[in-house]
Amino acid sequence: MIGVSACLGGCPVRFDGRDQRVVEIEQLVKQQEAIMICPEVLGGLPIPRDPAEIIGGDGFAVWHGEAKVVTNKGADVTEAFKNGSIRAYQKLKEKGIDTLILKEKSPSCGSQWIYDGTFSGTKIKGVGVATAYFLNQGIKVYSESQWLKREGK
Repeated sequence: MIGVSACLGGCPVRFDGRDQRVVEIEQLVKQQEAIMICPEVLGGLPIPRDPAEIIGGDGFAVWHGEAKVVTNKGADVTEAFKNGSIRAYQKLKEKGIDTLILKEKSPSCGSQWIYDGTFSGTKIKGVGVATAYFLNQGIKVYSESQWLKREGK
């Protein structure tokens, strides 16, 4: 059993109320080989919600108090992102899950790339808030593209 970002599994949990369905990942969920998580929703954020980006670094910097997660309207949602990460980890730990497929470029789930905090569409190297937490707990994280490549798809 693995964990996957709920948006990749076909759930409309993105900030804009849409999904980011990847058919192969959705199949894992349907075959009960994967469970879905959304740290942002688990942190209490609504659907839809204002888009958010990390300002001042990446997810590791957020956990070190050096960066924060802010919406495009200036609301600080850092605590919701952190709380959702912890709640998601607890759910994963209960199921014995140690491998995840997470949505790249997400301020929660990005594993290689995130947006730079300017809401301009510019990407930077870095990880999301939940990914940083999961990695610190020893969970292996793949982006959807890394996983598809690994699976030869």
